[in-house]
Amino acid sequence: MKKILVLNGSPKNENSSTLTVTKAFVDGLIESGEYEVEYVNLSSLNIKPCTGCLSCWGRTAGECVIKNDDIPSFKAKVEEADIFIESYPLFFFGMPGTMKVFTDRMLSMMNTYRGQGAPEDGKSFHGIRNPKPERRFVIISSCAYTEASTIYEPLKMQYDYICGKGEYTFIGVPQLKTLIDLKNEKKITRYLSKFKEAGIEFAKNGKLSKETEDNLLKPPFTESGYKVFLDNFWTEEEEKGKNLK
Repeated sequence: MKKILVLNGSPKNENSSTLTVTKAFVDGLIESGEYEVEYVNLSSLNIKPCTGCLSCWGRTAGECVIKNDDIPSFKAKVEEADIFIESYPLFFFGMPGTMKVFTDRMLSMMNTYRGQGAPEDGKSFHGIRNPKPERRFVIISSCAYTEASTIYEPLKMQYDYICGKGEYTFIGVPQLKTLIDLKNEKKITRYLSKFKEAGIEFAKNGKLSKETEDNLLKPPFTESGYKVFLDNFWTEEEEKGKNLK
């Protein structure tokens, strides 16, 4: 069986709205009968911050000098996986803080920087050390915004530098938490079905078509309707705040 490794980077763990979409996508992958999946909550791992010593680029090339946390064993899982999925919400125009700490500790997977200029052809800035061409990397990230096509650009630029354009699959999911919180089961089921279909497509082709990516990026609510909802939501929150004083 091929291995799917899912890293749930949401601070809400199993209550993550993003994870709902990720599981639908994984269900589509598993339907092929070729995969088994392991889910890991990032918050359950003991991960120390990168110290910036850069030993993994020199003295201990490819290996981090920090050995007394969970990164060595989890990095081995990443390297063994056929599909590695990072699942997390976008908060302040980027990944959650704990996810950034994890990403920094993956520096040992990058080739050593030797003063080379940034590539102009969309390749990885450094290049991946010991690449596994058949391995697939997927990022699934939800956000509260409507303008997902622009909101995710800073985050995608970071992955472009790390992996290279076209070397990962990015699935942005706008307005998701609102959809989940409304608890309209029929609407939620209908919405999640397109992510399961995307998983089936990915299992078959190893990638998603541009048409599918654009379809997944479509928000579940109209811009005007969503604005009314947000106005009402924040008015209620402000009233709750007054009652706390």
